[in-house]
Amino acid sequence: MGAAFESGDFQLVSDREYNAELILDARATLGEGALWDVDRHALWWVDIEQGQVHCFDPDSNTNQTYDVGQRVGTVVTRASGGLMLAVENGFASFDLETSALQIVGDPESDQPGNRFNDGKCDPAGRFWAGTMSMGDARAADGALYCLNTAGQIQKHLDGVRVSNGLVWTADRSTMYYIDSRTRRVDAFDYENGTGQITNRRPVVEVEPELGGPDGMAIDTDDNVWVALFRGSAVACFDPRNGKQLARIGLPASRVTSCAFGGPNLQDLYITTARIGLSEDEQRAQPHAGGVFCARVEARGVPNFAYGG
Repeated sequence: MGAAFESGDFQLVSDREYNAELILDARATLGEGALWDVDRHALWWVDIEQGQVHCFDPDSNTNQTYDVGQRVGTVVTRASGGLMLAVENGFASFDLETSALQIVGDPESDQPGNRFNDGKCDPAGRFWAGTMSMGDARAADGALYCLNTAGQIQKHLDGVRVSNGLVWTADRSTMYYIDSRTRRVDAFDYENGTGQITNRRPVVEVEPELGGPDGMAIDTDDNVWVALFRGSAVACFDPRNGKQLARIGLPASRVTSCAFGGPNLQDLYITTARIGLSEDEQRAQPHAGGVFCARVEARGVPNFAYGG
């Protein structure tokens, strides 16, 4: 199966419902961290539990795998070359030629039961990522950190349970953030010059029957597209009023992250997971852990690279 769509080939089921196509039957344990690389015309994604970074090329329908050597929560591109990762033991650089991993800083070296999870770069090239407990996802033992372009790490939030999606509005005045256990998308006033965040408030409440909010992408209208773990879907919400605008259904329940990509940034790439599925659930969801894609009418914005 391929990810190529004809121009304007929106996969609408109804006015607000799209279908997703399986493009890579990866059977990932915990696929996550979807990120579109405009320069490579390829999708970066990770399998957290397998400690792998993947690069999927939709033109050749090939997937290249890099072994990191420890759990890896997310991946971002680096303006000076290579990748930056948030791994079990901190922020790290990753050399694509040698597969060398170099830890830049570990702000939770005194918390061996935690690991880094999802994260993204902000418009100024800072790398934001948060942590979570590996033993109890209900524990508020995590935090949200930012690695600035000088290599310094600042903690911005305490009491985080499962740190997940991060996006910024087009005017660079608002950051949206998901701590999955809150079942919300929260907004912060964001200062692009300093990276400071203030005035936290909920903007989207995700009802339990929809699944749990996980990774997130943003479109050019500043609507957020949220992966719904245990919800078999990605939902689009308007954060100005909290209303659901659209839904993408998937044949896999554990939907983890999404990213706009493709030539016009209208292909929404979606990662899923197999972790925690019973044998019966695996039989019912044979493509769980795969990477999917849906052509939508919205258009995404390019991801930001780490500037350090």
